[in-house]
Amino acid sequence: MNRRTHWLPTLTLLLGAVYCLIPVMWVVMAATKSRGELFSTFTFLPGTGLWANLAELTAYRDGAFWRWMLNSALYAGVGAVLSAAVSAVSGYALAKFAFRGRGLIFTVILTGVLMPPITLAVPQYLLLAKAGLAGSYWSVLLPSVLSPYGIYLARVYAQAAVPDEVLEAARVDGARELRLFTSIAWPMMLPGLVTIFLFQFVAIWNNFLLPYVMLSDHETFPVTVGLFTLLQQGSSRPALYTLVITGALLSIIPLIALFLGLQRYWRVDLLSGVVKS
Repeated sequence: MNRRTHWLPTLTLLLGAVYCLIPVMWVVMAATKSRGELFSTFTFLPGTGLWANLAELTAYRDGAFWRWMLNSALYAGVGAVLSAAVSAVSGYALAKFAFRGRGLIFTVILTGVLMPPITLAVPQYLLLAKAGLAGSYWSVLLPSVLSPYGIYLARVYAQAAVPDEVLEAARVDGARELRLFTSIAWPMMLPGLVTIFLFQFVAIWNNFLLPYVMLSDHETFPVTVGLFTLLQQGSSRPALYTLVITGALLSIIPLIALFLGLQRYWRVDLLSGVVKS
């Protein structure tokens, strides 16, 4: 690369980072402003109303916001764990077992990756309503368990990270298939499974359309739908806008904490898990 232009990639990345961070910075600053400060000035300087906003948000409908946060944690946590487990088993089977129809199954999974989730929301609602599950926690959890993208990633990762020679050597030693998966393949695939878990957790936590279609009781709303109901009421009660902004700030804190807490699992040495086991 020409020395005169070697700084262009760095500049481009910095501009992209600024573009992504400006809305987050505005939310952080806006959450600290009182109602009067929020509507009278547009600055990135902190305000004086953060604690009042937090107290008012906590008191809204006897703590409805924190119920929404717990619901989101339930949907995202349980859904992401189950999705990562299903993706691990499915991806490993597609990568390491030769059976009739494997190529067709993988093609169908790729089709699911390319299909927008919005096209599945109404059919899923009709199916779950027929089963009597619409409006319950299961109506949001069950569709989140199966992730075509997670299965695709697990298949690619298992094919690259789990050597066939190691599996064959274990089979010669008398290890059964379940033992192969739990003691050899699973530790090797762990960094990839953590990535799948994070992707699915963020996707479920930020999901709006599916719970909006499935749920009708605000007691079961996740934080995305709950804040949307607040935003709708804000058109007639502008005072609620401060609660929406404060709630939006609080809703991203678990995602940041999760990424910081799990990044240690992203290891380069893919075999370290097996060596330790």
